[in-house]
Amino acid sequence: MPLNLAVIGGDGIGPEVTQQALEVLAAAAGAAGLTYKTTEFPFSATHFIATGHILDDDDIAELKAYDAIVLGAVGGQPNDPRLAGGVIEKGILLKLRFDLDQYINLRPVKLYDGIDTPLKGKTSKDIDFVCVRENTEDLYCGLGGIMRKGTPHEVANQTMVATRFGVERCIRYAFELARTRPRKHLTLVHKTNVLNFAGDTWHRAFKEIAEEYTDVETGYHHVDACCMYMVSQPECYDVIVVPNMFGDIITDLGAAIAGGMGIAASGNLNPDGTAPSMFEPVHGSAPDIAGQNLANPIAAIDSMGLLLREVGRIKGEPAAVKAGQNIGVAVQRVTPAFAGEKLDRSGYFTTDIGRMVIDALG
Repeated sequence: MPLNLAVIGGDGIGPEVTQQALEVLAAAAGAAGLTYKTTEFPFSATHFIATGHILDDDDIAELKAYDAIVLGAVGGQPNDPRLAGGVIEKGILLKLRFDLDQYINLRPVKLYDGIDTPLKGKTSKDIDFVCVRENTEDLYCGLGGIMRKGTPHEVANQTMVATRFGVERCIRYAFELARTRPRKHLTLVHKTNVLNFAGDTWHRAFKEIAEEYTDVETGYHHVDACCMYMVSQPECYDVIVVPNMFGDIITDLGAAIAGGMGIAASGNLNPDGTAPSMFEPVHGSAPDIAGQNLANPIAAIDSMGLLLREVGRIKGEPAAVKAGQNIGVAVQRVTPAFAGEKLDRSGYFTTDIGRMVIDALG
């Protein structure tokens, strides 16, 4: 059966980079013998402002029929009062992740040849690891509230949630991933010296599950130490498993050391295949350059490759896996062309880079 993809181009540069990812998909699919179909959805800040509709349960039910979701970027102009309170982030991104049980946020951190890193002396051999971020618990559950708002006695709290079920399935995924990599090393990142309760659940689960994976070496770093090591010695990491809030922070640091948000791919995974996974570049909607053919589509294209590899694995579709692998190779063939330049100032247009990747597919 054809791979059935829902496409949410979103706002700003989202539709532009998504279009390039879809054109690369068409080229890669033909070579790999993969058939697929796409359906576009309008969910975005623009759509919300125009219609008042964000994303409801009927939309979620409709999306559940798809094999995966391709997301460009969502978000409007900064400080737009119509979008105050994170209405788009909560109403689209978090709702999709939570309602579709996309409990793994997968963020590869790999420095490609030709891409500059701000870390002096580090090369692609030093920066090559994967962050496995728990994606449906922690502070993002929204448990808490505010009392006496706007008064001198205002009180606000937000609760960090860690269930044994949620923690264990994330850790198991990370161990399985580490087992497939040459180094076979997994580091837990938390803050157990201060967050004694949630940290204890994570640490105990990690140690107990590790006994089932004797072929995988393990380590532990406090999150502040992790930030330091990612900058000073990123080569110490192979796979990192981390709770939601800390993962949100360190994965952006990972993107920065691997060359910036413009080349950072990500997947929000439902590894059980009970609902579609969602794949997106981690950059924002960049409304200041929208419509000018200036956006860098590498992250969107790489996210498409990640989609094909992961969904192909989950669905048992070897043609999808092959197409995804070919896209990954093609991206790495293209990046040396940008040596010594900033991708967003390289003189290449969005469509130029898309065409370069298609040509590199051979």
